[in-house]
Formats: sequence, C-alpha cells, structure tokens
Amino acid sequence: MRLAAESYRLAGLLPRAEEYRLTGQLLRAAASVPANIAEGHSRGTRKDYANFISIARGSLAETETILLLLVDVELLRDEQVRASLELCAETGRMLNALLGRLRGTLKPNP
Repeated sequence: MRLAAESYRLAGLLPRAEEYRLTGQLLRAAASVPANIAEGHSRGTRKDYANFISIARGSLAETETILLLLVDVELLRDEQVRASLELCAETGRMLNALLGRLRGTLKPNP
C-alpha cells in the first residue's frame, strides 16, 4: 500500500500531458500490487493465492520499470523516485518470500 500511495504522490509531480500516458500506467500498476495480494488472499486456496502473488510481482516489476523510465525521460529526478524504488525492492523481497512459502520451497522462519 505504501508504494501505491507514494506513486500517487509522484503522479502529482508529473506534467498534465502525461495524465493518460505514463502517469495512468504508473498508478494502475502500483495499485495492482496490493489489489492482487488482497484478491489472492481472499480466494481461500494456496494455489490461487500463489497465482495472485505472482501477478502482483509482475505489477511490481511494471511499476519499477515505469519509475526508471520516468527518470530516463527526465520527467522525474533520481532523488524523487529513490523512496519508491526502495519500496519496490522491499516489496519484491516480501512477495518472493511469500510465494516461496506458498509453493513450499521456503521453510517458515522460527
């Protein structure tokens, strides 16, 4: 949720001309991460949950890519996206660990 909220803050810094281009894509991708986690959790089976976690990882990768692109095309600066990229990394680690546990490839921590 923090990444989605941070993405909304960054969207406010982007030019209005990007509203229906990268801004919209960033917001959809970032909001999709927690939405897919929630939907998967509510499905009730480990298999469904793991599938939605995998989808959330894809949305996370999309979010990260858009953030990097926004810097590359000079719509945002490195320092403006740093916190979001750190959240991407943290969220990615958590999703990978959760997916490993759901698929039975990682043992839970004691």
